[in-house]
Amino acid sequence: MTVHSRLRGPDLIDEIARLKKERNAVILAHYYQRPELQDLADFVGDSLDLSRKAAATDADVIAFCGVRFMAETAKILSPQKTVILPDMDAGCSLEDSCPPDQFKAFREAHPDHIALTYINCSAEVKALSDIIVTSSSADIILKQIPLDQKIIFGPDRHLGGYLARRTGREMLLWPGICIVHQAFSETELLKLMAENPGAPVAAHPECPPQIVDHATLVGSTKAILDFALTSPAQTIIVATEPHIIHQMEKAAPHKRFIGAPGGDGNCNCNMCPYMALNTLEKLHDALRDLRPRIELSTDLMDRARVPLERMLEMAGRTVGQGDVGAPKISGD
Repeated sequence: MTVHSRLRGPDLIDEIARLKKERNAVILAHYYQRPELQDLADFVGDSLDLSRKAAATDADVIAFCGVRFMAETAKILSPQKTVILPDMDAGCSLEDSCPPDQFKAFREAHPDHIALTYINCSAEVKALSDIIVTSSSADIILKQIPLDQKIIFGPDRHLGGYLARRTGREMLLWPGICIVHQAFSETELLKLMAENPGAPVAAHPECPPQIVDHATLVGSTKAILDFALTSPAQTIIVATEPHIIHQMEKAAPHKRFIGAPGGDGNCNCNMCPYMALNTLEKLHDALRDLRPRIELSTDLMDRARVPLERMLEMAGRTVGQGDVGAPKISGD
């Protein structure tokens, strides 16, 4: 039976630091994590960028404060390292929407299609894919695929639909959604824009079309953060998980950042319930016990690494850097 830490405050932070040193660990935190986890992490960022940074360290242990598919990706890129996740129940609605057996059957039903698969999926689905994409690399990868090649895009139908509208490519879309980005309300967003005239909207492409079409910038979490910090606007509306605003406020305290509202007129429904499962106490316990631990077979990691490496070959310089541009809105 696990004995949970009773430490609190500075004592807990000090003990996490001691365990990190003892375990020769690197701590990663996604932008959607609680501020206290972001503040003590060695690296804060996008999921794949974090995994690549961890792989480049001499750490023996990767403590990934994020969700399960992110920790799996870290393990795939660093198979010799121990990868721990503070709470193994920290999943993802996109991953849940795409069970490997169903995705395999879908692929077999469309043998003339290649599968471009968003990184927000399980290791098993990655292994069934041809090329993995991120929100910052999908556009440039699509441009390298022959126009006559049929494409399956999954699991996020909103990202796939946005890319299809932007590029003119027809794609067969898997019907998954992110429950966080799905929760944004166009009606409430328009009210907020009216209350803050001239304030640009920065949106993640996992948002539905009615949100994306009002955005000045559509891009990855890193692209949204960069836009927020470099835009001359003093008020910016942010349409993604609101914990990223912590980094914006730290870097640009003179600006005002407003989280896009959900259907009830506030941001509460737009906080990822999976990301929220990770806490300082659970991070402490994971470092102490070296579990929950990501365990993947060598065969699965080898097969899942192939489409990841294809992405890095095709668009390595854009991963964690660029964005997918401004929305392309039809005039009719």
